[in-house]
Amino acid sequence: MAFTPPPSLLYETDGAVCRMTLNRPEVLNALNPELRDALSDAVRAFEADDALLVAIVTGAGGRAFSTGADLKAMSATAAAEPADSRLAYPIPRLSERGRGDMQLCTKPVIAAIDGHCVAGGFELALSCDIRVATRQSTFGLPEPRRNLIAGPGLVGLSRLIPLGEALRIQLTGSPISAERAYQIGLVQEVVDDRDALFATADAIAAEIAECAPLAVRVIKEVVMSARDMTIEQAWKLAEAHHERMARSEDSLEGPRAFAEKRTPVWKGR
Repeated sequence: MAFTPPPSLLYETDGAVCRMTLNRPEVLNALNPELRDALSDAVRAFEADDALLVAIVTGAGGRAFSTGADLKAMSATAAAEPADSRLAYPIPRLSERGRGDMQLCTKPVIAAIDGHCVAGGFELALSCDIRVATRQSTFGLPEPRRNLIAGPGLVGLSRLIPLGEALRIQLTGSPISAERAYQIGLVQEVVDDRDALFATADAIAAEIAECAPLAVRVIKEVVMSARDMTIEQAWKLAEAHHERMARSEDSLEGPRAFAEKRTPVWKGR
């Protein structure tokens, strides 16, 4: 599907890789309604394009990945509502456009983080599959310092890192360094600067893109779904996909290419 983003989001493709850049550096890439909608549409365009296999999400400017919700935009929206129905802030929804679409994406998504990654920006990064960060980056959920609670990050963070580490981040509202994020498994790699950040994210994306598209999507589906299943349920799901994979054209191409000492030509079916 054709996709023309607004200025607040850059959408670029290079071979099998798509890059989405939050482009509001003047406000630390805060997420206003326009950017959320654009990100949602971008994820849908990425999903619909069979030529694209991996996405990289990042922030422009070098100061922040994203600092979360645009509080000025939220205030303006709240002020326009009737006083008797007005909420101090909108209630986060799991299906929220942008972040919600990212969580439901069936293809791998890499977050390339440089600078502040907090509040809703942190939750956006959590919705990605792999996270790479520069050493200057910081992570946090500062909501309790404003009598707020996080959205999906409130329940999602402890699924990615140990419970005690998640609670320390959530209960204190204090940021942690990129190095600490790496130590607890929140970030998969820490690099020195922005150039190294994109080189590393591109290298990971290229490695994923070399694999069979069908296998990559099945792996992500099984791994993500199995977290909410019993072992028996997870095995049944995996077995069903094994049978589907065994009947695919690419299941023949992989061994054949290996025997012929050539690069596989995947068809994704």
